[in-house]
Amino acid sequence: MESNQLGQKIKKLRTKLSLSQDDFARKADVPYTTLTKVETGVIKKPSVFVVSKIAKALGVDIEELIK
Repeated sequence: MESNQLGQKIKKLRTKLSLSQDDFARKADVPYTTLTKVETGVIKKPSVFVVSKIAKALGVDIEELIK
């Protein structure tokens, strides 16, 4: 996966759900700072645990998110 494809995909899906980063971080039960860092590419390889929570909150399979 490209450097920040994951972050861009998360942001695209989040905005499709009309959720702010703050609201989405709460829904996904991940720290707001972690979410913003993943979306902007500061964290290039978030833990499987974090990606799993994000995928669940977005309503997509983890495989779909990381491919």
